[in-house]
Amino acid sequence: MKARFITVEGIEGVGKSTNIAFIENWLNEQNIEFVSTREPGGTELGESLRNLLLHGGDVSDKTELLMMFASRSEHLEKKILPALAQGKWVVCDRFTDSTYAYQGGGRALDLAWIEQLESLVHENTQPDLTLLLDAPVEVGRERASKRSAADRIEAEDLAFFNRVRNMFLMRAKKFKRYVVVDATQSLENVQSDILQKLKALNVDA
Repeated sequence: MKARFITVEGIEGVGKSTNIAFIENWLNEQNIEFVSTREPGGTELGESLRNLLLHGGDVSDKTELLMMFASRSEHLEKKILPALAQGKWVVCDRFTDSTYAYQGGGRALDLAWIEQLESLVHENTQPDLTLLLDAPVEVGRERASKRSAADRIEAEDLAFFNRVRNMFLMRAKKFKRYVVVDATQSLENVQSDILQKLKALNVDA
């Protein structure tokens, strides 16, 4: 069976964690070997950088971008690429699309910088399927507010997250690997949409 690389994207509060658990359960039912991971993070170094990025002190926008790619470089070399080489599926909570959305859209950093770092760090490695769980920012923020206290990025304002969401949707129009899932639907309908895409991916594997 061919390895598959699935990423799950979206703003805060759209149900990524719940639906990643649904994907993991489906993969187990199909007896498909997989690795589930997240960004930033996924490795010892990546988790340390994640803690600094989300809970550390003031970090400049450019430094934040470089830290994201430092974590990603380690993540790819130590975890993602070895798993794919072994024929395993990889399910990743966020990947480079989030960098375009948060640092490119939200922080308004030059997209050419992100493109250069993307080329350096993962060359031609791209997800086979990117599930974008989409909801209006106000809906996501209301849901997220019921969880734990906001981290450094979650604490950004409404305008920031509207730029993030818009960048995600722009990229979804550009790349065929994207599937936009309406996260305002019932959970049953959201997971029905996801299941349809997973089955199609499995048939092609």
